[in-house]
Amino acid sequence: MTTNDSPVPDAPRQVVKPTIGVYRRHLLVCTGPRCNADGAAQALSDSLGEKFKASGLDSGPLRVKRSAVSCFAACNGGPIVCVQPDGTWYYNVTPDNMDRIIDQHLCKGERADDLVFHQAGTQA
Repeated sequence: MTTNDSPVPDAPRQVVKPTIGVYRRHLLVCTGPRCNADGAAQALSDSLGEKFKASGLDSGPLRVKRSAVSCFAACNGGPIVCVQPDGTWYYNVTPDNMDRIIDQHLCKGERADDLVFHQAGTQA
C-alpha cells in the first residue's frame, strides 16, 4: 500500500523508435539571426514545399526532406543551405538561386558550382 510519504517510482519511459519516409537528399536551411535578419531565410524555407511539389521532389525516388536549422555558424552571404548527404554548401540562396539549386542539384545531380562555398571532403 502506498502513502503520501512513500511515492511510487515512475514506470520506465518507453522509448519508441521513430520512422521517417524514404528520401534521397536532405536540404537544410539556416534560419539563424544573421541569415534571417530580413526574413529572407525563413521565406525561403517556407517556399520549399511548393517548389518541391512543382519539381516532383515531394515524393518518389528524388524525394527531398527539408529542415530549417537555427544556425550553421557560417554567417556570411546568407541565406545558406546545405544539401546532404552530398555535403554541398550554398550561399546567396535567393529565390532564383534556389530554383537553380532545385533544378541542377536536386533534380539532375549537378552542383550549381558558382553558388558553392564549401564542399565536404575538400579543402577551401
